Amino acid sequence: MTDTTTVARAVAVTGASSGIGEAVARRLAADGYRVMLGARRTDRLERIAAEITEAGGEASFRRLDVTDAEDTRAFVDAALGSYGRLDALVNNAGLMPLSPLDALRTEDWDRMLDVNVRGVLHGIAAALPPMRAQGGSHIVNIASVGAYEVSPTAAVYCATKFAVRAISEGLRQESAGGIRVTLVSPGVTESELADTITDPVAREAMKAYRAVALPASAIAGAVAYALAQPPEVDVNEIVVRPAASPR
Repeated sequence: MTDTTTVARAVAVTGASSGIGEAVARRLAADGYRVMLGARRTDRLERIAAEITEAGGEASFRRLDVTDAEDTRAFVDAALGSYGRLDALVNNAGLMPLSPLDALRTEDWDRMLDVNVRGVLHGIAAALPPMRAQGGSHIVNIASVGAYEVSPTAAVYCATKFAVRAISEGLRQESAGGIRVTLVSPGVTESELADTITDPVAREAMKAYRAVALPASAIAGAVAYALAQPPEVDVNEIVVRPAASPR
């Protein structure tokens, strides 16, 4: 069990129905955190929360659409209602419908902007007031190695992750001494993210790119590490790649 005197006790996780979000929720619950799970697929959230509870952890869930600012605020309020405070928010929800720019999949571009960028901003807007009122907390934003490099078919996706990186750094500078801010940027990780790719060319290219992938638990470990640091330590950026990956 993690030393509860040095870690956040109540955590809200977006995109918690699968992949990295699910792994983060399970890891933090196992470490002794009380976890509020949010995503659109409530059947999966219910199952994950039940399994966490059966394993001796504490978890609640609420349907969440991060593109809706009011819904995100209600999600944070639900965490506060369940646990009395919010010690950390993990902004994990994301989409990756890759395609060449000349495919003109503008609806996919809009979806990525809505989920990957506005979703993070909605989470920050909902969490900052209660976090400041309680005297501090921790915001963890899940980005990607795409926040540092751009690949063909990934221009818009990478742009959203560059934005998350910029937002995280801005929030860190504005919150120095108050809210801790961590950006976790995974390399290729086992998840359903590639399932959102609808362009056939990009989807085929991803098969080779994703041949070597991290388990989602590796990213959960990075999040747990950042949250477990003492209050005077702010781990700002963590990039996690498969050891066998050249990129």
